[in-house]
Amino acid sequence: MRLLLGSGGFRTKERRARLAGQMRTFFGDIERLLFIPYALKDHDGYVQALVEKGLHAGYALDGIHLYPDPREAVRQAQAIFIGGGNTFRLLDNLYRYDLLDVIRGRVQAGLPYLGISAGTNVACPTIMTTNDMPIVYPPSFQALGLVPFQINPHYFAGQTHIKLADGFQEHMGETRDQRINEFHEMNDTPVVGLWEGGMLQIEEGKVTVMAAPARIFRKGEEPIDVEPEARLDPWLSG
Repeated sequence: MRLLLGSGGFRTKERRARLAGQMRTFFGDIERLLFIPYALKDHDGYVQALVEKGLHAGYALDGIHLYPDPREAVRQAQAIFIGGGNTFRLLDNLYRYDLLDVIRGRVQAGLPYLGISAGTNVACPTIMTTNDMPIVYPPSFQALGLVPFQINPHYFAGQTHIKLADGFQEHMGETRDQRINEFHEMNDTPVVGLWEGGMLQIEEGKVTVMAAPARIFRKGEEPIDVEPEARLDPWLSG
């Protein structure tokens, strides 16, 4: 399988340019990407915004919402790109249009897959490490299962602080590490905390982190911090 999974946070010119370059390297000489915009409400606006920001990397974006038969669109796709937004809404729509099995089958057969934020969450076994509110109730939290580990996009370490006029005030809510530890109180699957701007590239079972650090969480063990270009699969298999 070939996957490129991004954390999100591509809001600066430099990050957008880096993502576009990674997309060109990853997808190569194909012409079109089947874009799945189900994580946001305004599907047409989503496609337009990506093109305006250069996040299509020069490829033609075919919105799956414009096809009368979404499953056939997946069968004919040259590559798949699933964007960010609300993970619960995205997964609910993947169930509604009966797309999980056909996407999984094509990606397992070699179709390139790009996921950003929510699109990264649904590549995991479940969406149980998303940061989003459950604004809808999908039939299940089970997702595509393209990788054998969970990802927490937009990860950051440490306590949150709120900017005020005269400085910063500590926010008393749980840290990301505490929430991932709660996940491991009930589940065994490893979790990758992926910093904003970061990517995971998966090729033939090899998992490489690019562009930003990541933190690996395994149940009952201390987290492992890794830098860009590090191989993660030795810690994530099984």
